Amino acid sequence: MTATVTTRPEENVAEGFPDRGFKAYWSAIGVSQFGTAVSMVTIPMVAVLTIGATPGQMTWLVVMELAPAMLAGVPAAAWADTLHRRLPPLIGCNVVQALVVGAIPLLWWLGSLNYPALLALVGVSSLVRGLQSALSSPILVQIVPREHLVDANGKTNATRSVADIGGPAAGGMLMAVLAAPLVVLADALSFLLSAVLLTRVRTPPPSERAPRERSRGTLGEVVRLARALGRRSGVQALATLCVAQGIMQPILVLFLVRELGLGPAPIGLLLGLGAVGGVGGGLLLGRVIGRHGPGRTLALGTAVSMCSLLALPFSAPGVSGAAAVVLFELAGSLGGTVMAATVYGTLQSAAKDGEVAKVMALAGTFLQVGGLVGSFAGGALATAFGLRAAAGTAAALMPLLLLPQLVRWYTARWRIDTATIG
Repeated sequence: MTATVTTRPEENVAEGFPDRGFKAYWSAIGVSQFGTAVSMVTIPMVAVLTIGATPGQMTWLVVMELAPAMLAGVPAAAWADTLHRRLPPLIGCNVVQALVVGAIPLLWWLGSLNYPALLALVGVSSLVRGLQSALSSPILVQIVPREHLVDANGKTNATRSVADIGGPAAGGMLMAVLAAPLVVLADALSFLLSAVLLTRVRTPPPSERAPRERSRGTLGEVVRLARALGRRSGVQALATLCVAQGIMQPILVLFLVRELGLGPAPIGLLLGLGAVGGVGGGLLLGRVIGRHGPGRTLALGTAVSMCSLLALPFSAPGVSGAAAVVLFELAGSLGGTVMAATVYGTLQSAAKDGEVAKVMALAGTFLQVGGLVGSFAGGALATAFGLRAAAGTAAALMPLLLLPQLVRWYTARWRIDTATIG
């Protein structure tokens, strides 16, 4: 994408969507998502194959992927809500990410890559990702009319799914001929390219209100927003899904390698095939939600997500195992994309001016806490009872946690809370 984004006021919604402003942002985010999707497979492979990580060590690796971003999220969001210009620090975050991720292959080449070093680099990258997330949501709200925010989130999530298709597949094929740490370079380069693309984005001029009048960022304000978010059924459903999915996160690569006998290339290919679901879900979301409303759309995503672990814990090496991996990723990416885009879009639309970053950071914190709880449980279960027992627990928890939400939405005639937050 090379088109320069034209500056336009937020209230001008007559222009067609998606316009050049959103497309420029979309392309920059998509590039970094592709690189991150490559690392989604390669960094765990570095831990398992290069370092020889145990299930317990894989759990702490997941914790370091999530915890720093979670802890930085709300303070970074309070800061982001006070800024007139958010693009320069977002560009800077991408450059820092390139340096941090690029240090992994450098340390490996120098013979200094070990588990503590990998853990530290993953943690720093997570911290910077928390800053990126805090800056990205208010930028999206600035350049997209509020009535198109769910559609915009669907499109960015579809791009993430495209990355989830190509990234793991590319990473797996590259790992067939290159050492896993070298493949991580693709992620570092993607952050640099994303930084270049973000320089072409233009946001509307700052509001006449002073930043301190728009967002004070006090503890009381944060608590008020957190309570309001905790009562929203969409956030509750997405957080509980993260618990079940979190159990699988530290054990997935170990399960595929040790239980199903898959190598890097097949793992990347199968996960990539399954990620097709997220592409369709993201691109069609605007039409679906326009026809059926957010409640039914969210329920559809939840129901599909519940199907993701129907087969994987009980699969065997061979065709059944490959099919179970595709189903896991297909249902998970389709359902997760629909759920996340619907929830995020309604939250961004409902957030007051000057509170978008804090609202999204708090919502992300709920999800990350769910993922951390699941990750600790997954690592502990795998260590005590084995990989299949941990995967079976995740499969059992999925309907147990999500069926009550489906019943709740059905009895409320598919209505979910879309009122202004706070």
